[in-house]
Amino acid sequence: MTIIKLGYVAMSMELENSSPSQTMTFAQFKKIKDRDAAIRKLERIAISNLENCLRLLRHNVAHDISFFRFSSKLIPLANHEELNDWKYMRPLQESLKQIGDYIRMHPMRIGFHPDHFVLLNSPKADILNTSIKQLAMHEALLKGMDVDTKHRCVMHVGGGYDDKEKALEQFIHNWGYVPQTIQEMIILENDDTTFTIDETLYLCEKLAIPIVFDLHHHLANYNDEDWFKHWQRIVDTWNISQLAPKMHISSPRNEKEFRAHSDYVDVKMFLDFLNEVKGSVPELYCMIEAKKKDQALFKLMEDIKPFDNIEIIDGASFAIH
Repeated sequence: MTIIKLGYVAMSMELENSSPSQTMTFAQFKKIKDRDAAIRKLERIAISNLENCLRLLRHNVAHDISFFRFSSKLIPLANHEELNDWKYMRPLQESLKQIGDYIRMHPMRIGFHPDHFVLLNSPKADILNTSIKQLAMHEALLKGMDVDTKHRCVMHVGGGYDDKEKALEQFIHNWGYVPQTIQEMIILENDDTTFTIDETLYLCEKLAIPIVFDLHHHLANYNDEDWFKHWQRIVDTWNISQLAPKMHISSPRNEKEFRAHSDYVDVKMFLDFLNEVKGSVPELYCMIEAKKKDQALFKLMEDIKPFDNIEIIDGASFAIH
């Protein structure tokens, strides 16, 4: 038996006016003649985003959802090169504390997935430095919530740069420049175009980083179709963590647009996977990366109910026997 806990990404399709990713472009920022007033507006947007995060967490608790990924766009223009003097964390302290207090009151697993431009294997020092600054922002947000930062940020390996083997070694080289607390925050994920599960596992095993297995990505970018032969290695990377293994689940939009995410999760594809791995771990956290967000989670819970080997636990988790 394995207990499956479902989560979703960043925003709700059910909860109105709750975007945690409201933003302001730098062009809009520059149009405000009073720079201090422009910064105060940025801060109001960031606080509004955090208030919506708290609304989302309340929505999740009402539906038994204890697994959630925050948006990485909570603070517009954070770390912009022309706003280096902006101490953006100071005005957010109270909002972050409220989120942290709520998480402790209603225990849940939360995390981030930094944007695609965060590249730890870049051969360019300026890109690496910018990436580390972005990760430091995520670390500061987690610390502001008083959440243990370990293994909370999922990342892709990065770019292939026309030589994947060299790019993997570049990641290892650059890893030495990453502060230890940020190293401990990171989890790696196999991607759908460049780094396969085997290549990502190479880094994870060498550098003691847990891996998030993305089945959809693997099917879109495989060197063989037999993903199960890697499963024990995937599970073993989590031995260093206090958290249970996690994975990403999504389904192809169609055969022609195979890499694109569908609105919902194909229950047969998901159940075929679960029947292979059940019993290998006590718990498995599955982050739904579907266009319909929480609606996809609710539909998946309904779709999975009729199967004989499924035991529903609550609104967002079940056991598979």
